[in-house]
This record gives sequence, structure tokens and C-alpha cells, in this order.
Amino acid sequence: MDLRQLKYFVQIVESGSLAKASRQLFIAQPALSQAIAKLEAEVGKPLLIRTAKGVTPTENGAALHHHARFMLRQHDQALSIARQEPGTAYGMVSLGLAATTVCAVGPPLMRRIREKFPGIVLNVVEGMSGHLAQMMRLGQLDLAILFSRDAVPDLPAEPLVEEELFLMLPSSSRLVAPHRKQITCEAVARLPLILPTGIHGLRRRITTEFEQRNLPLNVVAEIDSLSLLLTCVREGMGATIKPMSAALQDGAMRQDWRALRFSDAQMKRPNYLYSVEAERMSPAAAAVRSELRDTVKDLVNKRQWEGVNLL
Repeated sequence: MDLRQLKYFVQIVESGSLAKASRQLFIAQPALSQAIAKLEAEVGKPLLIRTAKGVTPTENGAALHHHARFMLRQHDQALSIARQEPGTAYGMVSLGLAATTVCAVGPPLMRRIREKFPGIVLNVVEGMSGHLAQMMRLGQLDLAILFSRDAVPDLPAEPLVEEELFLMLPSSSRLVAPHRKQITCEAVARLPLILPTGIHGLRRRITTEFEQRNLPLNVVAEIDSLSLLLTCVREGMGATIKPMSAALQDGAMRQDWRALRFSDAQMKRPNYLYSVEAERMSPAAAAVRSELRDTVKDLVNKRQWEGVNLL
């Protein structure tokens, strides 16, 4: 078994067919089939289920796919480390961010990396915190900002910021009187709410707070897409509960939104910066981690990331 075979196998699994993988790899399909047949013979078990609709991995194939992706990623990082000049950093770094975090941190971080480290290719993966935690566990990310201290127990994490959650409404909304700056949980429970689904960590945080007060939520829609959720709120279909950074989605301006504090609840969410272990961290990943910390501090100190406190 060699890295070339693993690369072929990973591409086939992720393409879902030999024909698509052949085009992606620029390899003739018979040669690709022969390489996979040799790999299966070496493993001693079938790795792919072949049907007229394509291929899917067997249980053994899925296990190999998981480890092969990690090995290929480590190989690429090792080459980047070996090739770089002293005092420089380059190579790909994968960073996982939730959608609201991307709104606040994404653009300024990208600018800093491009200006200071042109040799680093920053791969920002946007997703729900549970999915990002799983990617960290699988070795598919170098860094991630997650919302639980034990999201990935085996990896180092450091407190970053604490976000406050607000009732978010468009400035033109009449669901809440225009003069109101704060609102009670009981008043929020009577409003039509558009929230993420129950698998979303933010939704669980909100639900727990209201269940403790025996207040059922009036949820009129569940949407995990931040852009669609905010569009529906903008169109008057309901209100939502989000950190202030959500107001920056799609280039929106802070003045386009009202953010009402909860007067009778501590609605806050901690943010933790997770990273791979020190021995696995490339110089490029270490540089991005440092720049991410500095970016967050600058945004908070300059009040460009509202509703957060440094931890």
C-alpha cells in the first residue's frame, strides 16, 4: 500500500464513481480500477460496493477512507514543513468557524493572513459547531472555534471570548415597541421565533434557558442556514435569537437591526479556540492561530465585534 493508492481510493469514495474519479485524477479508468483491485487484494477485503449507480465504501472501506484522509493530510503538511525557508510559513491551514463567527472574524482574518503570510493558503470551513467538532476529531481541521469546553476532549482548547445572545429584529419591525432596549424571556416566548434546529448548539442553549422558566417557545420555523434565517426575519416572518455578529451577515449594517438584551437572563455563549496537538501543528497553523487570537482581540478592543467580552 502506498500514498498513490490511498489518494486514488479517497478520490473514488468522495466522487461516488470510478468514472468521476478518473476525470478528477486524469487517469484512465481501467488503470484506476486495476490500482483499487490491487489495494483490495493487499487488504484482503472488499473496500467498495460497485453498482450501476456508482460506488460506495464497505464498512472496511469507510474505515480506510477515514484514516487515509488523515494520512494524506499529514503527508502534505510534512512536505510543507520540509520545504519552507527559515523564518517563513506556507502551506494550507484549515480553520473551522460557525456562520456567525465567520461574519465577525472571517474578513479581517483573511486580510491579515494575505498581508503577513502570502505563502499560507487559509481554508475556512463554515459549519455547525457539532460538525466542526467532528472534523477536528477526525484530523480534518487544524483549528476551530467551538462553543463547549469539552467539544473535543483530547485536543487543547483555550478560552477566547464570551458572546451575549440577543433578540434580533430588523429596525423596521413592529413585533416589539420601538422604544424597548431590553426584553424579558416571557415576552420573547410570546413572539413568533425563527431558530436553528435542535441539533444546533445555539438552539440547545436557548431551549435550556426557557425550559428552566417553564416557558414554551413559539417557534414558527426552524432553519440552519444563517443567510436564509436572517432573510426570513428581515421579511417580517418572525424574530430570532443570535449573537450580535449575525447582524453582519451578507454585508448588512448594524443599524439595519435591533438587538434587544434579555433583562432577566444571562444569555451568553463561550467561544473556545481548539487546535491540533503541538507536535502535529505546522508553522503555518501556528501562525494562523496567533493571528486569529490577535484579530479577535483587535475586533473586541476596537468595538468592531459587539456583544462580546474577552476571556
